[in-house]
Parts: sequence; C-alpha cells; structure tokens
Amino acid sequence: MTPKAKKGVDTLVEEIGNLSVLELSELVKALQDKFGVTAAAPIQIAAQPAADAGKPAAEEKSEFTVNMTSCGDKKIQVLKVLRELTGLGLKEAKDLIDNLPKAVKEGAPKEEAQNMKSKLEEVGATIDLK
Repeated sequence: MTPKAKKGVDTLVEEIGNLSVLELSELVKALQDKFGVTAAAPIQIAAQPAADAGKPAAEEKSEFTVNMTSCGDKKIQVLKVLRELTGLGLKEAKDLIDNLPKAVKEGAPKEEAQNMKSKLEEVGATIDLK
C-alpha cells in the first residue's frame, strides 16, 4: 500500500470511528445496497469424510484433569514443583506423590493444565491430561 493510500485509509478509519451506532448501522446498510453484499459472518460447512457420517462432531475439551502417574527419579524436585503449582502443604504433596497414580488438579483450563504438565515433566514426573 502506498503511503498516500495508507493515509487515506487511516483518515477513513478515523472518520468511521467517530460515527454513532445509528450512523454505523446506516453506513452498513448503504454499503450492502451499493455493492450487493452482506455484512453477515460467512458460515463454513466442512465436508465430513464418509467414515464420520452420522457421528456427532467432538467438542474441544475446556477442562482437564492433570494426573501424575510417576514422579521419576527426582522425587524432591517434583515435590517442590508440585507444591509451587498447587499450593499444597508439604505433607499433602508428599502423600500425593506416595500414592500415585493420582489427580494433581481437576477441572483445570487447557492452558493451565498444559503449563502444569510441562513444569512437572521438566523435573522428571510422568503426567497424563484427561
């Protein structure tokens, strides 16, 4: 985009930003009429392979259970990281490690569960996300 065109676009964006909601609605309607388009979001329909026909689409999980199946060779380091991540006391964290496999956290958001998994695996623990 040339600098002149960029300046024109910036000016137009600035002017649109100063419009009221009613004015924006009128602008959208006028653009739809002028160009014969619609402002509705496009809907994509993905073709499913024949093998998946009739099966409901799997929803992406939003909550995970972080399960520790093994603490590996570095039990003390795993204990420290576990306490840091969960806020457990020394006795509770030790009991959890001594009774594996065990859920470290249930109902964790995906990002938090991945973070916990990576930190615990760095110190030698074996983690499953369910």
